[in-house]
Amino acid sequence: MPSLRDELTAPVPAYRGPGKKWTQGPDVAPAKPETNGTPIRIGYARCSTATQELQSQLDALAAAHCTRVFSEKISTRIKIRPELEKALTLAHEIKTAAPDQPVVLTVHEMKRLARNAAELMTLSSLLQGGGVQLELLTGPLTGIYDPHGMGPMLFAVLAVTAQLDRDYIREKTLEGQQAAATRGNHGGRPKVIDEDDVLFARALCEKGTPMPDIVKKLTIKTGKNAGQHPSVASLYRALADNDA
Repeated sequence: MPSLRDELTAPVPAYRGPGKKWTQGPDVAPAKPETNGTPIRIGYARCSTATQELQSQLDALAAAHCTRVFSEKISTRIKIRPELEKALTLAHEIKTAAPDQPVVLTVHEMKRLARNAAELMTLSSLLQGGGVQLELLTGPLTGIYDPHGMGPMLFAVLAVTAQLDRDYIREKTLEGQQAAATRGNHGGRPKVIDEDDVLFARALCEKGTPMPDIVKKLTIKTGKNAGQHPSVASLYRALADNDA
């Protein structure tokens, strides 16, 4: 159409043109699909007990612009965490539907994800296999870790760090318990009958005083039953523990 000839221009390679014989040109590389530069963030928050609070984690995930946030109150000792499974499933579904769309699993800190290095490595392999990134909002390894490139190495560092942290806490706890035991503090609930009352009760027992009469002469000094008389069963246990 002559009217369009003046309006439209098309680049013509040098080997094309009027009067030239047609030849096969070089293959044209397929156009690379455009990637949305804004990642989709899937947030996950967890605390161990009902007495701990989730709100600080939820606030941090909201500030990180998470599209969807999954949260639960469940111990890391529980192997199956339903809300974490939902977060992972959603992340992989989005990645499958849009392979070129960056998808990030965002957590407040590393310990919210796994119990130990082995579990964290299993989780990281799932993320790597699905092309899902991991983002930590706090801690020494804060940032986004891509499963490609340096991702596997950094996931390994995360796993080892988590394991070392747990081992250190366990070691310090055991040291504290041993130090307390050395000082005579073995933990647990306070004794219903203390050492002085045990000695007094033993002296009365050796004189032939009946157990029901002995407990009436004893008084519990600590705990919710302070001021009351111990039971006969408690006195028998205290004497047996003292003998042991």
